[in-house]
Amino acid sequence: MATAYWERDGEAATAENAPEIAPVAPATSFWKAGHTPTLIAAFLYFDLAFMVWVLLGPLAPEISKTLGLTPAEKGLMVAVPTLAGALLRVVNGLLVDRIGPKRSGAISQLIVIAGLFFAWFMGVNSFGGTLALGVILGFAGASFAIALPLASRWYPAEHQGKAMGLAGMGNSGTVLASLFAPMLAKTFGWNAVLGLACIPLSVVFVVYLILAKDAPNQPAPRKLVDYFEPLKQADAWWLMAFYAVTFGGFVGLAASLPIYFTDQFGLTTIVAGYCTAGCVFAGSLVRPMGGALADRIGGVKALMMVYTVAAIALVGVAQAHSLPSALSMFVLAMLALGTGNGAVFQLVPQRFRAEIGVMTGLVGMAGGIGGFYLASSLGLAKQMTGSFAPGFLIFAGLAVLALASVALVKTRWRATWKTAARI
Repeated sequence: MATAYWERDGEAATAENAPEIAPVAPATSFWKAGHTPTLIAAFLYFDLAFMVWVLLGPLAPEISKTLGLTPAEKGLMVAVPTLAGALLRVVNGLLVDRIGPKRSGAISQLIVIAGLFFAWFMGVNSFGGTLALGVILGFAGASFAIALPLASRWYPAEHQGKAMGLAGMGNSGTVLASLFAPMLAKTFGWNAVLGLACIPLSVVFVVYLILAKDAPNQPAPRKLVDYFEPLKQADAWWLMAFYAVTFGGFVGLAASLPIYFTDQFGLTTIVAGYCTAGCVFAGSLVRPMGGALADRIGGVKALMMVYTVAAIALVGVAQAHSLPSALSMFVLAMLALGTGNGAVFQLVPQRFRAEIGVMTGLVGMAGGIGGFYLASSLGLAKQMTGSFAPGFLIFAGLAVLALASVALVKTRWRATWKTAARI
């Protein structure tokens, strides 16, 4: 029989002195342990969904000129897709456990494609229209609760960080929006970008239908009330809070940086898009690295490093008075937050593997709410004080609070979680 072991605060612990931990089979190669075509499908679906989820951010300067929006209205406009995506993630989490992730993803993709096509065909001519479009784009943001379980259910515990990290790297789609949306808007007009986005979405939809396959170990459907059982556990709320800071910071910045760079430094929308793309790319690239790091040293240690660096970087952003200094601090913050995204989702399946669908939705919802808060608060801070700095400083304080909270729960988690993976 194999012996499971890990380190707990630098002290070896084995199955002999921790009998409540079930022994596990010898680890297998990551690429042999799961289903690679499904992992690819999950990544592509997630990538393009995230591209359109934050689409209003790169288009915000042009939309603002056309509709005459205030700083607070701009902040709310880019925040609404984040909030809608957060709430819809719970719905998608339920659908994943009821009808499976593949069918849930197909339905969500069709809604987004149809919504964007209708918005392009009819035109968006008011602030209210942008908010309505934001709700539709929320279905794209809710892809998180589908793509991650689609991949996760194929992989054993020792590879969860890598699997969730690679599928979750689809948040790099925000880079595509930042790079191409401003250029296309300048050439064809911002409303045309909505229609053009339907083209790659449709291609990925076909690829998804061909490659994606539900894992054979799908849980049996349960009563609706049973899906919210995890909320009776304090650990669920802790994981939600931690993701509200890591992912909330990532997506909130991804949606807001085009506005920040144009308003703060007078950049053109295209140059602001390049700067945003660089920051977002950094955060997206390290997500799978964050999962792999958490697999190696434990999600708790990874998160403690993440929150420390993120808090320092966000304070630096608030004090930055030049583009190079602000850009360097944003890249550092995104590197930390992206790593944290992978680390949190190394922990989630260790504690709630049987409820991974609904927990992905709940934790993802919390992340979206964090992003809504950051994006909207930056707009309010700019309108009320003339500076974005207060919004960054408050979020840095939340990172410090999250750091203290991880330190508070780590000992109990390591003592009570029944998993052979590092936590």
